[in-house]
Amino acid sequence: MATETATGFSDHMRGVTVTTLACLAGVAAAVTSGFVVGTTAEAAQQTLSLGILGAFILGQLPILRVVGIDVEGFGVKDYLYVAFMTFTLWFISYGIMLTAEVTF
Repeated sequence: MATETATGFSDHMRGVTVTTLACLAGVAAAVTSGFVVGTTAEAAQQTLSLGILGAFILGQLPILRVVGIDVEGFGVKDYLYVAFMTFTLWFISYGIMLTAEVTF
């Protein structure tokens, strides 16, 4: 097995876990934005959806701690990576829902 860190995760599993959670959080933030704000043209102009995105970005850190990822060892690059991946998946998913005018 690959070299394990103090938490029991190899570097590869740590990266996969952080990436998977960030991507799933982005999609969940998009669905929540669509449900709360809506998917109409007027809803696309609401800034509440960005607040929802921010809540999902910040909400990942306690989840990562519970899973066993050492968040205390995160650097600026790690935080920016989590925020970027979450934003990217939110932007793509919410953009598709806005374009298709998905109804909930």
